[in-house]
Amino acid sequence: MEEKVVIIGGSIAAISAAKAIREISPHNEIIIFGEEKYYPYYRIKISKGLLGNLEEDKLLIQKKQWYKDNNIQVHCDKKVTDVDPKSKEVVLADGTRISYTKLLLVNGASNRMPLIEGIDKLGVFDLRTLDGALRILEYLEDVKTVLLIGGGVQNLEIANVISGCGKKVIIAEFASRLMPRQLDEFASDKLKQAIEDKGIEVMLDTQVQEIFGEEKVKRFTTQSGVQGACDMVIYSTGITPNVSVVQNTDLEVNNGIVVNNRMETNIKDIFAAGDVSEFNGRVYGLWGTAMQQGKIAGANICNQDLIFEPSIPVTSLSAFGISVFSMGDIEGGEDIDSLVEVSDDEQRYYKIFMQNNRIVGTIVLGDNKKFMVIKGLIESKIDVDFNKSAKYSIDEFIKVIGNKKSS
Repeated sequence: MEEKVVIIGGSIAAISAAKAIREISPHNEIIIFGEEKYYPYYRIKISKGLLGNLEEDKLLIQKKQWYKDNNIQVHCDKKVTDVDPKSKEVVLADGTRISYTKLLLVNGASNRMPLIEGIDKLGVFDLRTLDGALRILEYLEDVKTVLLIGGGVQNLEIANVISGCGKKVIIAEFASRLMPRQLDEFASDKLKQAIEDKGIEVMLDTQVQEIFGEEKVKRFTTQSGVQGACDMVIYSTGITPNVSVVQNTDLEVNNGIVVNNRMETNIKDIFAAGDVSEFNGRVYGLWGTAMQQGKIAGANICNQDLIFEPSIPVTSLSAFGISVFSMGDIEGGEDIDSLVEVSDDEQRYYKIFMQNNRIVGTIVLGDNKKFMVIKGLIESKIDVDFNKSAKYSIDEFIKVIGNKKSS
């Protein structure tokens, strides 16, 4: 039976699913509805290239001709406002009803707005879309000081870009260190030092309480009473899955739309993947995971039997003259051993975490090549005979484990 597959959302999960469907079935009808006016693009590039080239054609995941060549219909600037599982239809904002035999929800997430007085003032932005980036660029021209609320990867990339064009930048981070879920204290301190060396102010253990200004943003105050001037605010404090489209259905929703390991929801013929979905109580919010889930959903829409097994998360940041890499479990604990090495000039740092004779995580500063080697060792899941009393160098450790992997 040929399927009519409707995909809600113009994300990487949507493209991965469409590819998988078309590879399996050349005849299934595929229709993608995207809320933005652009064809699906690399969202992860817009913070890195904020002051660079933000032309649509330079950001597209696939060129427009690819959709024609693969007989995939793309409807941009078409918002789906409702889903009707009983009639197997989706409803557009203009009231048009589109039927489906299989439905895939990949409509992503929105940036979570922090509960701060004045967060709705003119001059406050978040960065999630290409239009959002263009609005930031336009407003940025007459700005002197930018307050960034949140010290995650996206805001750090933004800080790196806009500080380079002569703007004063202040980063306010709620936690006691930058990137606490990805870096240990040493690595986080080195990152903070590199940021401050660029003239950026970093405020840790800081919660912004209020943003002031009559016509537009002028200043801010923190819960501890610190006050500062700013004429622009950009926040990045987590995401909220876009589940409103299914609020009138019986789909199971927790934080995201709940799916099983085949990306199926609790309603037959409806699938979900990417940032809008929740698997085993977790919304991943990761580009690589969205790609993986989209591929699995697309294959299973075509009656395959692919299973989602979460990949080990990887975080990378190259900014402020420093490269930072993190992968897997870096929390530590009583049953986790670690191997640490710091170069004499402290420009390179390596930490490998082991648990139950497996490498489960790593933190690397300043060495992309070695990180990729360690990443491969983690993904291989080979047994590690780690002798805590032995003094390995990182190179010796990698050589020993690498030989074991190849044997």
